[in-house]
Amino acid sequence: MTLVTTFAVGKLRCHTLEAGCQRLDGGAMFGVVPKPLWERRIAADERNRIQLALRCLLVEHIAGPVLIDTGVGNKETAKFIDIYGVENDGQDGPTQLEDALRRVGFRPEDVVYVVNTHLHFDHAGGNTWVERGAEGREPRLSFPNATYVVQSGELKFGRHLNERTAASYLAHNFEPVAEAGKWETVTGEVELLPGIRLLPTPGHVPHHQSVLISDADETACFLGDLVPTAAHVPLPWIMGYDLEPLVTLESKRQLLGRAATEGWTMIFEHDPEVALGRISRDQKSYFCEPV
Repeated sequence: MTLVTTFAVGKLRCHTLEAGCQRLDGGAMFGVVPKPLWERRIAADERNRIQLALRCLLVEHIAGPVLIDTGVGNKETAKFIDIYGVENDGQDGPTQLEDALRRVGFRPEDVVYVVNTHLHFDHAGGNTWVERGAEGREPRLSFPNATYVVQSGELKFGRHLNERTAASYLAHNFEPVAEAGKWETVTGEVELLPGIRLLPTPGHVPHHQSVLISDADETACFLGDLVPTAAHVPLPWIMGYDLEPLVTLESKRQLLGRAATEGWTMIFEHDPEVALGRISRDQKSYFCEPV
């Protein structure tokens, strides 16, 4: 897997940053889709888990580097790492994300905005970090000079857990950001910076957002968990993890329709092979053409 993939959206220079990988149950990842269908796309291991990328995005903006999602981070236990098959150790930093960031010439201190699509551990875990061998110490901000951005409803949702959601929302990924006064919460569709727009795409969780990057009549979309892999492009291919799958269906229908019509570049956060693609459709369904 290539650590960095660089591409342009108009004059905006963008980099996908590989923050390692995880392994999740294939049946859960594909919901009602039968295994004989989904395993043609992504093979499962002996524990029925499929490998998934932890792909983040860095946008070089005139205001400074903007990072979208932060992977799993380095705070979890050995048991957690085994269950979820996490592989993300860094050589020069706490995790592979920092290695990828340095590959494109930036340090964590340079990042001015961190945008979380939502606060699940595999999207916001790298918001904070602990030193190696410092178990029990309080997490610190991974990007100390950044403003962290999330939908206001998502931050509230992540704090009011139940039996279904508790395993995904881990307070040490987002409460230290609150304690440092670094959250900027938004509501609904918002232009964060010229050319970077936050777009609500609910379903996976009620306040999930995707991110549009636009310049000079070109647009890219960081999908988050709305369409986690290229295999999930067909409308009914929806994760069992989604809290509101019928809402996901409508979010996908609207966004993929725009993407196909307007020729967007799609950025898949979890696909182990396809980082970028474009959406086409025939009379029956949408499908992805890798870029």
